[in-house]
Amino acid sequence: MALIGNRQMLSQKLQQKLSPQQIQLMKLLQIPTATLEQRIQEELEINPALEEGDDTADLMEGMTSLDIADGETDFFEKDGTEDGGNAIDEVDRETADDYADEEEAVSIREDDVELDDYLVDFIEDDPSTYKTRGDDHSSDEESKTIPLAFENTFHEYLEQQLGLIRLKDEREHNIALQIIGSIDDDGYLRREISAMVDDLLFSQNITTDEKEIERLLAKVQQFDPPGCGARDLRECLLLQLRHKLKQSDDVVTYEEKLAIPVAIRIIDQYFDEFTKKHYPKLARQLNLDDEDLKAAVDEILKLNPKPASGFISRSDRATNYVLPDFLVANRDGELELTLNARNAPELRINDQYRDMLKSFHAGRSSRRPSRKEKEAILFIKQKIDSAKWFIDAIKQRQQTMMLTMGAILDHQHEYFLSGDQKKIRPMILKDVADATGLDISTVSRVANSKYVQTEFGTKRLKEFFSESLQTQDGEEVSTLEVKKILTDMIKEENKRRPLSDEKLKTILLKKGYNIARRTVAKYREQLNIPVARLRKEL
Repeated sequence: MALIGNRQMLSQKLQQKLSPQQIQLMKLLQIPTATLEQRIQEELEINPALEEGDDTADLMEGMTSLDIADGETDFFEKDGTEDGGNAIDEVDRETADDYADEEEAVSIREDDVELDDYLVDFIEDDPSTYKTRGDDHSSDEESKTIPLAFENTFHEYLEQQLGLIRLKDEREHNIALQIIGSIDDDGYLRREISAMVDDLLFSQNITTDEKEIERLLAKVQQFDPPGCGARDLRECLLLQLRHKLKQSDDVVTYEEKLAIPVAIRIIDQYFDEFTKKHYPKLARQLNLDDEDLKAAVDEILKLNPKPASGFISRSDRATNYVLPDFLVANRDGELELTLNARNAPELRINDQYRDMLKSFHAGRSSRRPSRKEKEAILFIKQKIDSAKWFIDAIKQRQQTMMLTMGAILDHQHEYFLSGDQKKIRPMILKDVADATGLDISTVSRVANSKYVQTEFGTKRLKEFFSESLQTQDGEEVSTLEVKKILTDMIKEENKRRPLSDEKLKTILLKKGYNIARRTVAKYREQLNIPVARLRKEL
C-alpha cells in the first residue's frame, strides 16, 4: 500500500464576504425608528469626528416624500456626497500613499468588526446621554418634571396588615413573614408547605410543621385583597366568594347573596365542569334553572383571577410606545408617503477634524512629520472614514425604506384609500422584492419591525403581507380578508349556540370562499378565538 504524502496545491476560490459597511447597513435597516435614535447617539459618543449639524438637511428634499396616485410611484434619486467630501478624499488618498508602511504600527483595518458591536445595549449605558425629544422640540417649551409616585408594594401592604392581627409571639410573626414572602406578584402562594418547613429551619432556625403553617396561612388568606395566599385558581375564587358573602347588605345586594352560595358550590364541587362550560350538566347536577345558573356564573365572572394585579406599581409596568416609521396621508384621493423626520438625522463631519487634515495636507511639504503625528493623522483618517460610512448607511437606509414602503403602498393602494381590511390584496415578500429590485431578505428587514401611521390607525408593515386563497370563481383573495369575515361571523353568532368549525366552513363556502374545515380551525387559532364550546354563554 502506497502512502500519499502531504502536497502543497494552489486553488482558486471565489468567496463572498460582507464588508463592515454592509453589516452596518443591515443592522441599521432592521431597527425601528426609536432604536435608530439610540444608535445614532451611540455613534456620536464613540466617534468624535461625527457630529449633529445641518449639512445634510437638504438630504430629505424630494426624497422623504412620495406622492402616489392611481398606482403610479415617483421615486427619489440618490443624492451625492456632503460638502467638503472631495477635499477629504484627496487628503485621504495622499495620506494613505505616504504612510502605507505605518499601517502595522497603527492598525486601521476593520475586517474583524463583529456584528454585535454595532448594536450596543442602550440600557447598559447612561440613558441621560440619549435624545429624549424630537428634533421639532421648541426651546421655548416649558420644562416640566413628572412627579414620582411613592406607593406601597403588594408585599409591604400584606406586612402592614400582619401587624394588625394577634399572634402568640415573635416566632409566629416570623413564620407569617415567611409565608408572605413566598407569595408571588399575582397573589398566589407558589411554595409548597413542606418546602417552607425546611426553609424556616435552615434560614431562621425555626422548627415548625405543616399544620402550624396551614393555620397561619389561613390568617394571611383573610388579608386584603381577597384571594391572596391561594395555592391555585380554585382556592383563589373560593376565598373571594366567601369574603363577599360576609360583606354587609350595603355592599352586596340580596340577589347576589342568593347567587353566591350557588357559585361557591360550583367552584368547590364542579370546578372542572365550570371551566369546560358544561352548563347543561351543571344545571342538572345542581337542579337549577337557566336564570339561577346564569346569576351564579355571573358572580364567578366578576372575581379577579390575579388578586394582586391592582398593586403593580407604574414603574413595574412596561410602557411601550409605537413610533411610526412612515406617515401616509390622503390628499384628495392622492396618497402622500412621508418618512418620519426622526429617520433623517442631521449628521456631518466634525469641522475640527476636517481642518486638521487640511492643515496637515497644506504643511506637509515643509517638513517631514514625526511618528506621533503620523499616528494622529491615521487616527483622524480612521474616524472620518467611519463617520462617512455611517452617514452613507443612514442615507441608504432612508432610500431602501422609502423604496420598500412605496411598493407596499402601490400594491395595497385600495386599502390605504378606504381603510377596509377586506381590500388588502395578497402580498408576499417576493412581490415587493420583484417590484423594487431588492433582495427578499432586505424587504424582510424593513417589514419586520416598522410601522406606518395611516388615517385608520398605526399599522405594522407585517400586517399587509398575507398568503392568497382562491375563491370558487378562481379569484385570489387575501387570507386577511377571510380572517376578517371569520371574525365578524363569530362576533355576530348566537352565543347560546356558537357556530362550530364545520358550520363556519359551510357559511364561507356559501360566500364563495373555497376553504377546508382544518383551515378554518387554523385561522381561528391564529385569531386567538376558542372553540365553539368555550364560546358558549348562558
